Amino acid sequence: MQLVVARIGRAHGIKGEVSVEVRTDEPELRLAPGAVLITDPASAGPLTIETGRVHSGRLLLRFEGVKDRNAAEALRNTLLIAEVDPDELPEEEDEYYDHQLIDLDVVTADGAEVGRITEISHLPSQDLFIVERPDGSEVMIPFVQEIVTEIDLEEQRAVIAPPPGLIDDKAEIVSSRDAEDEA
Repeated sequence: MQLVVARIGRAHGIKGEVSVEVRTDEPELRLAPGAVLITDPASAGPLTIETGRVHSGRLLLRFEGVKDRNAAEALRNTLLIAEVDPDELPEEEDEYYDHQLIDLDVVTADGAEVGRITEISHLPSQDLFIVERPDGSEVMIPFVQEIVTEIDLEEQRAVIAPPPGLIDDKAEIVSSRDAEDEA
């Protein structure tokens, strides 16, 4: 199975290093020196990581055969893809690979059907499930413990406890002004 683990950003310096946008929870495993990665577009690779280091909070990589800034800049926006055994699981108990979550049925704690996970959106603040509803519409559900209470891979479902308004139009709007009016 193939997993996107990073996207190459701009060149850094003149010796062929590039910054990367990490898209894996295991960069020390997937982006280690010696790792051979498939690329998208395929014509850019495969690429073998020669060195890696963190500089000002960003991961910088150098690939074998990429020796100058021009060659590094030519790789910009290339996706780095790792080949992963489909049976491999993340190290932590409550971590999941995207491919494990895609197509899970989403239900509420009382068993009401919400939809099916079609995509995982990785944002800086949190991850979101993009869920296709039975009527074809989509809803975004934050992948946080307070809302996604259970992931059951055997039953192929994600159980959620949505706050009012997340999956329906029945949001309760409470303001301090309303409380003052009632008093």
